[in-house]
Order: sequence, then structure tokens, then C-alpha cells
Amino acid sequence: MLNRILIVVLALAAGCFAQLPSRKYLDLAAVKTMVVAAEVDAQKRQVHVTICVVDDHGSLLFLERGDGIPVNTVDFAQRKARHAALYGSPSKDGADMVKKGGVEAITFPDFFPNQGGLPIIVDGQVLGGISASGAKSEIDEAIAQAGVDALLQKVK
Repeated sequence: MLNRILIVVLALAAGCFAQLPSRKYLDLAAVKTMVVAAEVDAQKRQVHVTICVVDDHGSLLFLERGDGIPVNTVDFAQRKARHAALYGSPSKDGADMVKKGGVEAITFPDFFPNQGGLPIIVDGQVLGGISASGAKSEIDEAIAQAGVDALLQKVK
């Protein structure tokens, strides 16, 4: 009798685990793909930037400060990427919200109203954020977009 109960419990437990959804995440190869593409784009534009990649929780996966640029770009890049990852939208959306009078948004956790950070979205799932900081904001965003585009090309 005890054996039958044990078998039923194990079968139920196995069924529960078999139904867990699979979750995508940014591995080292994905990060390298994005960073290389962002670096190439920055070189093509002849700008030096700090590049940052964070996971879906906003935890740092990669940070590289460009040659000769201010140290504050390190903090800006991290904040832009974290905003994009945690809010699932470009950090420019935060800047637009503040410009439209939504100044209360600056009190939101990890909210950063400055263009240059993009969410990394694959199959509708936010995997993290990527940003650049150190050039004009629209150029920072274009460099980050080059990184996202490279990853999306690879996962097709």
C-alpha cells in the first residue's frame, strides 16, 4: 500500500515538473554577439561610448567604458539598461513621460529618463537591457539597437 502511494506521489510530482515553462536567458554568447555589434556600430560612427548589458532583473552582465570618455557614463549606461530591462521599454519612453509632465515617474525604482537604453526582447519575453552612453542620446540608442539587431538575427 505504501509503495502505491509513493508511486502516485512521484507520478504527480513528475507531472508538475514536466509542465514548467522553459525560460530564455542571456548567455555569454548572446552578450558577446550584442557587444561586438554595438562596438562595430560605435566605431563606424566614430564615437566612444560605455556599453552595458543587464539581465531581466537588472543585474550587470557586461560593462565596458570607452576610451577617454567621462566616468559618469558608467553609471548612466547601467541606469539606462536597467530601466529598459525592468520596465520592458526604451529608456527614451521615460524621458518622454517626464517631458509630458509625468515628473512623478522619476520616483519609480530604477526609472531613468534618458535615451540610450533598450529592452532585449526575444519571442515576446524581456531577457534584459542593453545601453550605450557617451555620445548624443539618439546615437547611444542607435548603438544599442545595433546590439539588439545582431542578437535577433542570430536567433532567427
